[in-house]
Amino acid sequence: MSVIRDLVVFKKLTVSQILIEPKRVKAIYTLQKNDQTEVSNELIYSYDNPYFDKKNPKDVNLASMMVAQVALNYGLFCEIIEFDGLYDEVDRRFLTAMMENTSREIFVNKFLFKNEFLKPPFDQIQPQQMKRYTAAELVFSNSQFGHLKLEKENAQIDLDQYAILSSGGKDSLLTYGLIKEIGVPHPIFVNESGRHWFTAINSYQHFKETEPNTAKPWCNSDRIFNWMVRQMPFIKENFQNIRADIYPIRLWTVAVFLFGVLPVARKRGVGNILIGNEYDCTLKTIHEGILHYNALYDQSKYFDNALTRYYQRKGWNIFQYSILRSLSELLILKVLVKRYPDLQRHQVSCHAAHQEEGRMYPCGKCEKCRRIIGMLKALDEDPGRCGYQEGQITQGLQALSQKSVKQIGSDAAHLYHILTEKSLLPLNEHTKRLARQHPQIMQLRFDKERSNPADLPPHIREKIFPIYLQYANGMVKMKDHRWQEVEDGESLLGAEYFLNKQAPG
Repeated sequence: MSVIRDLVVFKKLTVSQILIEPKRVKAIYTLQKNDQTEVSNELIYSYDNPYFDKKNPKDVNLASMMVAQVALNYGLFCEIIEFDGLYDEVDRRFLTAMMENTSREIFVNKFLFKNEFLKPPFDQIQPQQMKRYTAAELVFSNSQFGHLKLEKENAQIDLDQYAILSSGGKDSLLTYGLIKEIGVPHPIFVNESGRHWFTAINSYQHFKETEPNTAKPWCNSDRIFNWMVRQMPFIKENFQNIRADIYPIRLWTVAVFLFGVLPVARKRGVGNILIGNEYDCTLKTIHEGILHYNALYDQSKYFDNALTRYYQRKGWNIFQYSILRSLSELLILKVLVKRYPDLQRHQVSCHAAHQEEGRMYPCGKCEKCRRIIGMLKALDEDPGRCGYQEGQITQGLQALSQKSVKQIGSDAAHLYHILTEKSLLPLNEHTKRLARQHPQIMQLRFDKERSNPADLPPHIREKIFPIYLQYANGMVKMKDHRWQEVEDGESLLGAEYFLNKQAPG
């Protein structure tokens, strides 16, 4: 039976040779194996406009942080990880803390839970509580930029400007629609090499024509992730042919895109970075005595708050958060399709999307597709608006009558309740077991952990909740382990109910 330290299969990973050009940043990832052989690959971020000056310490520092993010996934597997660039103490503390958190998340969620990518005996690793899960010694060096002096900033930002980490999904589309009403949106689409970009094409083409603040950085992180997986002796060689809803190893992914957004946001003086995550993305739990975030840390409020603290300590003065955390997935789609139908038609929530005549269409067969079809039908809306054919809609509903969806229990139960009540699904053994009414799914939900108004900066709170209440069936708060109606909305939205009243950071 294997133990956690059997996963240390590499001598050293080095992130070095940072090249900074006005529109591009590069770094070399060098992996030294236990047999002393070395392999290397190049990580690249590129932009349509100039954002970097290699003589500016601030730009060099940000570039150094950008190219470091992919490496945070590999703390379990290396004896040494070296970051060769321009880093200050705030950066070093952040990278160390986030690597340790990611090491623990990967250990629990990739090695203690079912993972079809693992070879025996690595699929039988035993739980182990440790003070430090990261095996690697972190080394920070500066072989290139010793002539530059990095000082803390006090950046001038505009709190009415919002950078939106954008894709073709409902969350970023709704976020854009809301911000377009109440502020100045900057939709930023990070074009990762690989099929992930397919989901974003329809939305990006629309925003490119209609929104002048749209930007599209490009990054080849997907190639680096796959290259690293190919080096790992505990991953099956045919991993790219295995159909699964998870990645083989990586869990620190959103930050790779997020740091690609930062050059645009910083250059434009943007005061807010918005990530589209809903109520069920924040989850703290324990497995075999080990605290973890259910593989969702980089989609949770804890991630947003950690990044906000980092930005404040750097003097960048940016806030990062999601404005959707009090909403269920079904309520998000309701607000989007009812208030912004012209945006919703560009939604692609399918990672097996395909192209026809320059437009992307969903596959209509996967779990995400049947979930979207089911939710739109439950809302009395036409899935055909965002690309589903009649046959796919019929098949999606048939699949729902036999298979469940990936939502937390109450959300899935309420969806099935609506679909069966409207006779869109038959009452069979499967649907009878799942269908249960949970009215809070169509209400704004507030609690101290997942959805606390105090996690939003004050300048946004009073603007968004009145819009939501036009579509939600009121508000509830968690008290004494049950949902209770909120009668006095003003006091709740002012965060008076919550103990922690300050803005994050």
